[in-house]
Amino acid sequence: MPNSRKLILTPEQIELKLQRMVYQIWEQNANNTELVMVGIADNGCTLANILADKLEAISPIKVQRIQLKIDKQNPLNNIPEIKEDLNGKSVLMVDDVANSGKVMLYALRPITAYIPSKINLAVLVDRKHKSYPINPNIVGHSLSTTLQENISVECEGSQIIGVYLN
Repeated sequence: MPNSRKLILTPEQIELKLQRMVYQIWEQNANNTELVMVGIADNGCTLANILADKLEAISPIKVQRIQLKIDKQNPLNNIPEIKEDLNGKSVLMVDDVANSGKVMLYALRPITAYIPSKINLAVLVDRKHKSYPINPNIVGHSLSTTLQENISVECEGSQIIGVYLN
């Protein structure tokens, strides 16, 4: 059977999802003047930058952006550190897809070296078969898939141009 891709979110649909996500982020951080957005490299950073730009355009919240590089296949290799002080700050961790929850769980590790006021998780696509106890607070699109299927988010420069089911 050939490997086929099915488009599940067009650029127009993605834009609507992003707008809704930004308003949810603002709503959850309405009492804050600053938000630390931690994007998981690579596509998570693209999504975090898009959300940060949109949030700063509609709200008075100042967004501090942090890129977190993690080995998604073996997250205990080269555990990343966050040098910025997160104590007492609201933190939003961002990734493109929540699959098993493993990457997000291990990405929380450097954040827990601090005592932030709160930690929220945002993803563009949330798959519904988690192996780890991770449930994103802000989700663009939820999708039930089989374990054999894969979700891919396609980026072009600083834009997300499509989400596909493989």
